[in-house]
Amino acid sequence: MSEKETIVVIGAGVIGLSTAVRLQQSLPSRSKVSVLLVARDWPSTTSLNYASPWAGAHYRPVPGSTPQALREEKQAQATYAHFKTEATISGSGVARVEGIEHLEAPPPEYLNSKAIDTHYAHLDGFRQLSAGELPAGVKWGVRYDSFCVNSPVYCAYLLRKFILHGGETREYTLANPGEAFYLAPNVKTVVNCSGVGIGDPKSFIIRGQTCLVRNPCPVTLTRQNADGSWSFSIPRPLEGGTIIGGTKAPHDWDPNPSLEVREKLLENAKKWFPFTPESGGEFDIVRDIVGRRPAREGGMRIETENLLGGKRIVHGYGAAGRGFEISWGVAGDIVALVRGEGGAREKASL
Repeated sequence: MSEKETIVVIGAGVIGLSTAVRLQQSLPSRSKVSVLLVARDWPSTTSLNYASPWAGAHYRPVPGSTPQALREEKQAQATYAHFKTEATISGSGVARVEGIEHLEAPPPEYLNSKAIDTHYAHLDGFRQLSAGELPAGVKWGVRYDSFCVNSPVYCAYLLRKFILHGGETREYTLANPGEAFYLAPNVKTVVNCSGVGIGDPKSFIIRGQTCLVRNPCPVTLTRQNADGSWSFSIPRPLEGGTIIGGTKAPHDWDPNPSLEVREKLLENAKKWFPFTPESGGEFDIVRDIVGRRPAREGGMRIETENLLGGKRIVHGYGAAGRGFEISWGVAGDIVALVRGEGGAREKASL
């Protein structure tokens, strides 16, 4: 009898968790392949370097024409379809919410009808807002059915699903992805969803600061300001409050929240976001949030690295600020690499 093979997935962020679940689902019943999820941080822990539980996660298209933008769009659309299912499951942390965008100085891609069709046409309830529906100063606006995600709840939900379907976990801090081949018997494939890639010189962090408030908001609204900066409100399902954001600061390692940034975020929120009347223009602050988004020059690395002895590492990391929006689609691309180069076979379609 042949020894059972183990596939090791590195990283319990939303990309790693989604990949572990989707890989598990692709295996035939009574498979001789098991999946081991190895990570330093888990949904029950908090770390500035573990970005997923901090995320103010919502679904919003990002128009573009580069190969990276078009690849992410396919991944995003697959995730949007997946969120439709997850939103029907009690306790998943995913909910359907009205999405609105208001742009004061829309970039060229937002004025390109072909680009808008490519990136927005799949959205339920999508329509462009007329001039009479736009607030003062706003030049471009849309509405559509979006999804908001209570990020720590969703990550815990994915982990629970993985474990209940036979997945194994191990808390371990890796110095190199190659270590993962020694964490279980007969490991031929390691899937590297470590966020920053572990030693990849092209990887970097993007510091983000948001503010979590108890005040409820009925929509997720994204506003681009005339100076090119962005503000957003993202309600967290299951009465998790509302995330008000946000900032993007590449290579900024400051772990401390800025009071000045918080005041600016809340000042903008008072002007632009439709918090319920009982808020009275004041915010009940839960906490300031600082997190480090794992980014990579040129976009995500999704490729196979073949090693000696028939072993390989399938890489899937560097999602920056779009991890939740593209997570399920990215997981599908990673699983396709795993099974397309001699890995676990996909379950037969009936």
